[in-house]
Amino acid sequence: MKELIRKFVEAYGPSGNEEQIRKLIAGEITPHVDEVRVDALGNLIAVKRGKGGKKIMLAAHMDEIGGIITHIDDKGFLRFASVGGTNPHILLAERVVFENGTIGVLGREHMDDLKELRHSKMFVDIGASSREEAAEKVSIGDTFGFWRHMDDLGDFLVAKAMDDRIAAAILVQAARELKETIHEVYFVFTVQEEVGLRGARTAAYGINPDLGIAVDVCGTGDTPKAYTMDVACGNGAAIKIKDNSLMVHPKVKELLIGVAKQHNIKYQLEILEYGGTDAGAIHITREGVPSGCISIPTRYIHTPSEMVNIHDVRACVDLVVKTLETREINL
Repeated sequence: MKELIRKFVEAYGPSGNEEQIRKLIAGEITPHVDEVRVDALGNLIAVKRGKGGKKIMLAAHMDEIGGIITHIDDKGFLRFASVGGTNPHILLAERVVFENGTIGVLGREHMDDLKELRHSKMFVDIGASSREEAAEKVSIGDTFGFWRHMDDLGDFLVAKAMDDRIAAAILVQAARELKETIHEVYFVFTVQEEVGLRGARTAAYGINPDLGIAVDVCGTGDTPKAYTMDVACGNGAAIKIKDNSLMVHPKVKELLIGVAKQHNIKYQLEILEYGGTDAGAIHITREGVPSGCISIPTRYIHTPSEMVNIHDVRACVDLVVKTLETREINL
C-alpha cells in the first residue's frame, strides 16, 4: 500500500486544479467498482452496487493546499495568495511546483522582525529575470503546490498532501478488499475541500445518502508540548466525536465504535477543537444526513512534511471495510 500512497501524495492537485490526481485515483479504483463518473464540479464518484442495504457515501478530498499567482513584477518575481490554510513561516524557502512542471522557491522581502511575515511579503522565484520571461512559464491565476517526495521512515511516512491523499489511498484499498456488501457504496473523492468543503456539498446533494462518512486527517497531541489532545500516532484509527464543522451523529459514533470493538480494530476517540472535514458539509445536505468521520492521526498538518503511522492507516482501512460489510445499520 505504501507505493499507492506515494503515487497519490506526490501528485499535483491544489484546490480547483485536481485533474491530475483525479486521473490517478480513477485508474486505481475503476477495476474494483461498478461505475465511475465525474460530476459537474469535478468530484470523482465511484459506485459499488449492493441490494437491500443503505446508501453510504464515503468522502476523501483530492485537493491540497498551495497558492495562486496574483502578480508578476518587472524582474520576474511572482506574488501569490494562499489556496487553503498555509502559514507563511512554514512556506519560507520551500520549493513549489506548477501544473506544467515549473519549479519555484518561496522567498521573502527583507524585514528585521520575522513576526511581521505575511503572504503579501513573500514571492515565488522561478529563476526568471523579467516579467516577459516569467510569463512564458507561469500566468496570473496559475496555482502551485509543494514540491516534495514521500519519505518512508518504516512505521512512519512523511510527505506533502497526506491531507487528504492518505484518505484517498485508504478508500481505494478498501474498495480492493471489499468483496461483498449489501449496501450501495459511493466512494467520493471530492474537490475544493480546503477552500470550503465545496465538492462534498454538491456530491452529497446529488447522491442523497442515508449515511455519510468522511475520511480525513486529524491532529495529534503526542509531540513535545503539543496542543493538548487525546490522539496519538500508533494508537489506531481515530473515530471523531466533534470538530468545528460537525457534531457526529450519536448512532454513527456508536456504529463505528461497535465495528471497531467487534473486529478488534485498534481505535481512539477524537475531539478536534479546530478545523473541519467534508462531513461538515454532508450532514447538513437536503433534510440532513447522519454523518461521522474516520480520522488518520497526522503530525505537522498543513505543512510539506505531514507524518502518518502506517499501522493507523491499516486500522482505518479495516474500519472502513468492516463497516461496509455490516449488514444491519440502524440510523
